[in-house]
Amino acid sequence: MKQSLLAAALVAIAVTACSKQEEAPPPVSTPAPSIQEQTKEAAEQAVEAAKESAEAAKESAAEALEATKETAADAVDAAKEGAAAAVEAAKEHTAATVEAAKEGAEATKEAAGEAVDAAKAAAEAAVEKAKEASN
Repeated sequence: MKQSLLAAALVAIAVTACSKQEEAPPPVSTPAPSIQEQTKEAAEQAVEAAKESAEAAKESAAEALEATKETAADAVDAAKEGAAAAVEAAKEHTAATVEAAKEGAEATKEAAGEAVDAAKAAAEAAVEKAKEASN
């Protein structure tokens, strides 16, 4: 008796589950971008990051050049005023020039590192998308 009730309950559940209709998902209106488009976009992002890095490096070099020019002008003025004053000013301005050059080099290094990281990330994303597409 228990087995027949159990069998009847299972049949009733199966019939009920089979009669339910699920709504179809709405159609996708825009197709997913192709691997080539994704790769192209990633490459464009990497190029843009490299351009930004180059611009930052250019600005850093310009700042270092300007600091060097200012230091040279100050050194000339100090030489006109006297040898002792010139020696002291040259020491101070040389330290400032060295510091400006170090800062410029560090900024260039960071910008280049960011460009490399962005390029790596874009390339990795493109590879992942290509792998996903091929699977």
